Amino acid sequence: MTFDAPLLIWLAPALGLALGLGAWLGRGRRIRLARRWSPSLGRLARGHGRWAPVIVGLVGLSSVLALAGPRWGRTVVRTESRALSLVLAVDISRSMLAEDAAPNRLERAVREARRLIQDLEGDRLGLIAFAGQSYILAPLTVDGGAIRMYLDALDPEMVSEGGSHLSSVLTQGAELLGATTDVADRVLVVFTDGEAHDTLTDVVRSAEALREAGVRLIMVAQGGATPARIPLRDSSGTLLEYQRDGDGAVIQTRRRDDVLRAVVDAAEGTLVPHEAADQSGAVRDVVSAMKRSPTSATRTADLVPRAWIPGLVAALLLLAYTIARPGPALIGVGGLLILTSALPAQRSPPPQSTPPPRTTERPAVQRPTPGGRALAAGDPSRAAAEFLQEARSGRAVDTAFYNAGTAALEAGRLDVARGALSKAATSLDPGLRYRALYNLGLAGLLGAESDTTRSEELLDDAAERLRQALLLQPSSARAKWNLELTERRRPPPPPQSGG
Repeated sequence: MTFDAPLLIWLAPALGLALGLGAWLGRGRRIRLARRWSPSLGRLARGHGRWAPVIVGLVGLSSVLALAGPRWGRTVVRTESRALSLVLAVDISRSMLAEDAAPNRLERAVREARRLIQDLEGDRLGLIAFAGQSYILAPLTVDGGAIRMYLDALDPEMVSEGGSHLSSVLTQGAELLGATTDVADRVLVVFTDGEAHDTLTDVVRSAEALREAGVRLIMVAQGGATPARIPLRDSSGTLLEYQRDGDGAVIQTRRRDDVLRAVVDAAEGTLVPHEAADQSGAVRDVVSAMKRSPTSATRTADLVPRAWIPGLVAALLLLAYTIARPGPALIGVGGLLILTSALPAQRSPPPQSTPPPRTTERPAVQRPTPGGRALAAGDPSRAAAEFLQEARSGRAVDTAFYNAGTAALEAGRLDVARGALSKAATSLDPGLRYRALYNLGLAGLLGAESDTTRSEELLDDAAERLRQALLLQPSSARAKWNLELTERRRPPPPPQSGG
């Protein structure tokens, strides 16, 4: 058994005793007041509510246990969705360690692949790593967490044979996707710099076989076209030397656009260029229109939330007390409902009504922090500084940058807000990206009001940020309204003179 908030376990007995003691003292006071009226009324008061302190104490104990979020046991979860079959293939040859992409080709490919997994939740995904040979790390599954775990472990040291054999990964990708029997589209997404050590003829032949098998190919280019050296670093990241060949010469590597284009043309696929700022978004746009088939999957969930059990115990105790003493207990039921409605991550938040225009997305404060306390105290400027310090310390970086930007926006520090929110907008979490982009649009809109010299530039940026937010949440009424407001405030195009 585990708890989401184990600290509350230590507070539960103390709170239960405190509530029970309060109920006992209250009962004693009622008895004394009744005696002042008459001894018979005092005896009647003493005969009622004898178990009230015990019940109130147990209700307090159970409520705090529910708030602590107990988890235990396993359950089988069955999910049904419409999905396509997509295999990710990542080049892990040593050329992918070149640092002409930030931080290097391989880590950029892994980052974009993780974002793609996040955006394609519910689809069947597989993973292949390849260098001199290709290896199936994960067959098709709807468990994106397993794919991300393998992605994080990718390293050139995993394979014994160097180089990149594109033909083998294309063949193995077709075989893995060919094992599916559904009618959904099948997609192979290959992250590589195109430096193939097999012949171009073999690679093109494999690409043509991929097309004939009905598999859609998407090549995601990595690395620059200018030759770059391959650094060799120790576990701490210190540069030791550069990769050399057998003659001792430093090896130069570059992106092979000729190979990538030849493969894409042969497979009638799609090439996502290295220069694309959001490669995962480009892949998502391509696959969004593809055919999906109904699918169902079962998985075993460990440590199932059980907060409802102590919550139910508290409710039943209060219900029993309500029957015995309706007046006081009904007030207690109301207090319990207020208390249990605050359970973190145990229930979905209630639907919100359509907010007024230009409303800021609130900070995502999830635990007591200096920034959260400053925000609660009504000091958004200090809160922004505290959240920035939290981001620089490496704790929940994306969320901290989002909180800092949102607090700075409330404080009117628009430049600080735009800088922090721009970093939060690169998060892997689509929900956090949406909120950061929405607040960036609002920052541009507010900036255009205060800085008339840059009004047109800021309004253009605000409109672009809001459009990006709507791509993530097309039904957002706030984003639509603010985009319309931004478009209204943009200056009309200059009139064209007649000829």
